[in-house]
Amino acid sequence: MPTYRDEVVVLRTHKLGEADRIVTMLSRRHGKVRAVAKGVRRTSSRFGARLEPFMVADVLLYQGRSLDIVQQAETLGSYGADIAVHYDRYTSAHAMVEAADRLNEAETTIEQYLLLVGGLRALAAGDHASRSILDSYLLRAMALSGWAPSLSECARCSAPGPHDAFVAQLGGMVCADCAPMGSARLDPPTVRLLQSLMSGDWADVDAAAPRSCAAASGLIAAYAQWHLERGIRSLEHVSSGAPGAIR
Repeated sequence: MPTYRDEVVVLRTHKLGEADRIVTMLSRRHGKVRAVAKGVRRTSSRFGARLEPFMVADVLLYQGRSLDIVQQAETLGSYGADIAVHYDRYTSAHAMVEAADRLNEAETTIEQYLLLVGGLRALAAGDHASRSILDSYLLRAMALSGWAPSLSECARCSAPGPHDAFVAQLGGMVCADCAPMGSARLDPPTVRLLQSLMSGDWADVDAAAPRSCAAASGLIAAYAQWHLERGIRSLEHVSSGAPGAIR
C-alpha cells in the first residue's frame, strides 16, 4: 500500500533543504524507517515538536522510492522535554538511540521497539540513575539481538559459576581455565549488579555501590561496542551511573 500507519520512536533527524528534515525512526511493525518531514522546521509546521529525538508518535507515512514522507504525526509519548533538561538523561538517551540505530540495521522486532520506548520513559521519569537505565537497556538490547552475555556460567566452556573474569570478546563471564591473561576481574557485588541490570531487579541496582556501578558500566560499554564492531560515540559524554548521582 502507498500509505501506512505505525507507532514510532524518533532516533535522529537531519536538515534537508531550507525547511524539511529527514527523520530516522524505529517503528513498532515496520522496522527502521527514514522519512522526510516537509516544512517541519517552519514555525507554522503542523508537526511542531512531534518529530524530535526521543519522542514517541503515531505517524501516517507515504511510501516513497528511497525515503518515505510523513503525512501525519500525533504524540504518544512526550519524553524529549523531560530528558533534554538533564545532562545525564540527555546523554544516556543519545547513547540508547544510537545503539538502537546500529542494532536494527537489518531487522527490528517489536521487543526492541518496546524496550527502547520503556528506557526513554524511565529516563524521563528519573526514578533511577540514568547510567543504570542505559546499562540495563544495552544488556537487554544486546540479548534481543542474539548477543546475551553469559553471567552465570563460563561463556567458553559452560562451566557453572560463580566466576570472576569478564571478557567481552569471549561473550561474558569466563572461568579461571578459559580466562586470558589480563582479563578484567570482578568482585561478587559487581557480578550481582550485572545480573540485576539484565533481569531488571531495580531494588538491587539502586542499592549498588558506586564502585560496582562504575565497573559494570565500563564492562557493558566494552561488550556492546565489541559486538557492534564500532564505538557508540555518545558514550563518551555519559556520566557515571553511581547511585545518588545528580539527575
